Amino acid sequence: MGQAHVSHAPKVVLMGLDSSGKTTLLAHLLRGQVADTSPTIGFNVGTLNLDKNLSLTLWDVGGQKGMRPNWTFYLDDCKALVFVVDSNDPGRLPEAQNALKKVLSDERLRDVPLMVLANKNDLPSALSIEEISTQLNLPSYSKRSWEIQACSALKGLGLQQAFLSVCTMIKKG
Repeated sequence: MGQAHVSHAPKVVLMGLDSSGKTTLLAHLLRGQVADTSPTIGFNVGTLNLDKNLSLTLWDVGGQKGMRPNWTFYLDDCKALVFVVDSNDPGRLPEAQNALKKVLSDERLRDVPLMVLANKNDLPSALSIEEISTQLNLPSYSKRSWEIQACSALKGLGLQQAFLSVCTMIKKG
């Protein structure tokens, strides 16, 4: 019996409200295709290989209200937090802002960089990343390394660039 292979790729946790597009995003990144998804109960995990020397272990954690108290179970050894928001659903941004603020208050995330992905940004009525940044109160996180990028999980737009940025943020530490 050999030892189980444990990935040494940095752990990146994907969080966000339910229906923000985390699972679609993960499916697109890992398989290059869109999968029909249902609400995630628990988590999905996979390794994203960006190039031969660069990979990340991505944890996609269920975002329904009842699941959010469990988010703290996924924070050990987290090297970056990727928070996904639905750019096309401004009515839920206050809820997203509260969820983000709560998770970032965890001591284990004190020096962890934050990447906010403004998903569904290809839709005509989507908010701009400036509007989302303001609504989520990102400028208040001045002591934290953070970025916000627009993307479309369905079309795969902006995902590669966003996760290359995440790698850079992790390296800067």
